Amino acid sequence: MRISKRMVGLTCGTALMSLGAVGYARADETGLASSHTLRKEGGRLCMADHFHSGMGDGATKPAARTAAVKAWADFVDFEYGSDWARFGRAASVSVKYTKAETGWTATIEARPCR
Repeated sequence: MRISKRMVGLTCGTALMSLGAVGYARADETGLASSHTLRKEGGRLCMADHFHSGMGDGATKPAARTAAVKAWADFVDFEYGSDWARFGRAASVSVKYTKAETGWTATIEARPCR
C-alpha cells in the first residue's frame, strides 16, 4: 500500500485533535471548591483560609519536596479537580524538612488556587 502525504496529514491531524481533546478533558473542577471561602489574589482565585498538606520522602531535600508536592497535587486534584491542583499557583506555601534515616521527609502546606 502506498501512503500519500495527504494520508499522513490526516492521520497526524486526527492524532493531534485527540491529544487536544484529552488535554482539554483533563482540566476540570468537581464543584467542591465552592464549599470554601474563595477570593481573588494576584490574578488567581484562591481558597481564603483552607490549606492542604502533602508529605514525601526522598534521598535529598529536593527529591522529598517533589514527592510532597505530588502528594499535595494528587489529593487536591481528587477533591477539587485539576484546575486547583497546580502547586505553582498555590498560595501561602510552607515547606518543612525532617532528616530521616535514609534521606529527608518534606511536609508542605498551601492554599489551592486556580
